[in-house]
Parts: sequence; structure tokens; C-alpha cells
Amino acid sequence: MKPEPAWLMQADRAVGIVGYGAYLPRYRLPGAEIARIWTAGAGAAPVKEKAVAGLDEDVVTMSIEAARNAIACASIDPQRLRAVWVGSESHPYAVKPSSTIVAESIGASPNIQAADWEFACKAGTEAVQAGLGLVGSGMAQYILSIGMDTAQGRPGDALEYTAGSGGAAFIIGPAEESYAVYQGSYSYVTDTPDFWRRAGEAYPSHGDRFTGEPAYFAHTIAAASALMQMMGTAPEDYDYAVFHQPNVKFPARAGKLLGFRPAQIQAGLLAGAIGNVYSGSCMLGLTAILDIAKPGARILMVSYGSGAGSDAFDLRVTERIRLKPSGFPSTADYISRRSEIDYATYARYRGKLKE
Repeated sequence: MKPEPAWLMQADRAVGIVGYGAYLPRYRLPGAEIARIWTAGAGAAPVKEKAVAGLDEDVVTMSIEAARNAIACASIDPQRLRAVWVGSESHPYAVKPSSTIVAESIGASPNIQAADWEFACKAGTEAVQAGLGLVGSGMAQYILSIGMDTAQGRPGDALEYTAGSGGAAFIIGPAEESYAVYQGSYSYVTDTPDFWRRAGEAYPSHGDRFTGEPAYFAHTIAAASALMQMMGTAPEDYDYAVFHQPNVKFPARAGKLLGFRPAQIQAGLLAGAIGNVYSGSCMLGLTAILDIAKPGARILMVSYGSGAGSDAFDLRVTERIRLKPSGFPSTADYISRRSEIDYATYARYRGKLKE
């Protein structure tokens, strides 16, 4: 079905990213180490290694770190935030919001809107899209949207190779204060049960090969294609493209099917180094791009969440990127800050040993 112009989401006033920040735990579990335990080293691992949250880390603590980096990048008083939203599929509490803990920890005012978001791996971009509406309508000057997750994968399951920990935070605000401006967004969703976890279950289940063609690729390509058609753009109009990264092959193939060159997706392709960080996957890739992007650069970002759906965004980097303050860690800094661990340490850190 040909996309209608009315499906394109654009705010009443231009809004963008006035601050951003990443966070990745330092611990790394090599894919080869997982293979050593479960397959005696046979077969190639889908990622080189994955980031693993430590004993004292969870979605809340990591969100706080990313949020503090975003606030430093934006150079604003956290008391000026009107909303704090945390998107994740691994909130530490079943009944108690992550967002209120994050808001108070970063010094935000209690006079805000706080909420936790869920939609598998696109919970973070859901929160961003809602922020565009809140700021774009004039109801808020600044909002904070976070996509953050910790590793979840049944021991020995294919997910254990890729399910990493980490994410990113974005402060959405007026275009005139932004490092990159959102020019349009679009969402595409269907009921496609490729990945799920029932209440009370420790680990998610997935539909194996079903997760590819009818799930990830169908939604990612549909969302990206529709947004570009409505924006009147083609792959060659973008300097960078970043997609959800459940592994290395999926985003590379999605980019190729859409007509993007490998060079356009390389800057945001982090899955090989840190695994799939779920809700923060493409958001983390976007922070890596913003760390190096020049004024005028155009970016396509497309998330994917199982269940299933994709959010697509068109961004343009502004001249203000030259004025970005220093002193907070870049995404590359977090990737290079690493301590390798073995499977036994990983099992202890992530509570894999259950009674």
C-alpha cells in the first residue's frame, strides 16, 4: 500500500536533540567463550563479544549514567526537564517505575511526567517519538527519553550470544538549540509474534528463523521505505543510516536491500563489538554517529521491536554540533573501556545460576 502523506509524523514546531549520552558496562563476554561452553567451540559466533552488566548494574543505574552524559552534553539544568521516560524490556521492578528513580537521581524536579515504556527492542524510540510530540506541541521545553536494557538469554540459547547490556539517552528540545533536528518520523506495526516473554518467565522465547523475513526485515524495510517516500528522499540523500542491531548481519542486509552502501551504515554498526543492547540498539548507534557527524549530515534511523514494529526517523545535523561541549565519555570511549570475563563470571553477574 502506497504511504499517504498524513501518515508522516511532524511536530507543529521544529524539534531536535539538544543533548545525548551513551552508557555501556565495561565487562565483555567473547562470543567464542559462549561457543566453548555450549558447542565445544564449533561454529562462528554472530558477534565478536557482548557488553555485560556488572553485579551493581541494572537498567536504572545505567540509565542514570547515560542521562547524566546527556545533561552534560545539553548544558541544561535537569530541573528544566518536563518528562523523564525510560524504555526497556528489562526494568528491574515488575511494579515500580524505573523513571522516577532516574528522575530523582539526576536532580530533576518532581513536577514532571515520568513513565516506563515497553515495546520489546523499540521501547526507547517510542519514548523519543512521544517526546517529539510533547516538545513539538509546545507542552514542554525539554524531555528526556532513554532506551536501556540488560542481557536476557536462556543459557545455551542463540540469544545468549548477542543479548548485551547498555543504551542511550536523548534530551529532546527546540530546534534552535539542537545538534540534530528531526525532519519527520513514521511507525509501522503488525501482530507478528517473533519474540516474547510471558509474565513470570525468566527468559524470552523466539521463533528462530521466523524472526528474520516476516519480522525484522518486513518491518524495518517497510518503515524505512515509507518514510523515504513521504520525505521524497532516496538512500543516496543520507550520509548515515542506522538500524536495530540484533546481530551484525541483519542491519547490514537491511541496508543493502534498501540500497544503502556499507560506508553509510558502518559508523553506527556497533553490534559486532558490544552485542545487541535491545532497547538502546539503534539509539546507541545514533550516538556514535553524532559523535563524528558534521553540520548538514543527514541521518536515517530505524528501530525494530518484536511483536512487532519499527519507528523510522529522518534527522539533519545542525551547525550547533560544532559547539558541543567536551568532558563526557563518547560512545567510542565506552566501547574501548573493556574488561574481558569468562562464562563463569558472566553466569554469576547475570544470575544465571538459579535454584
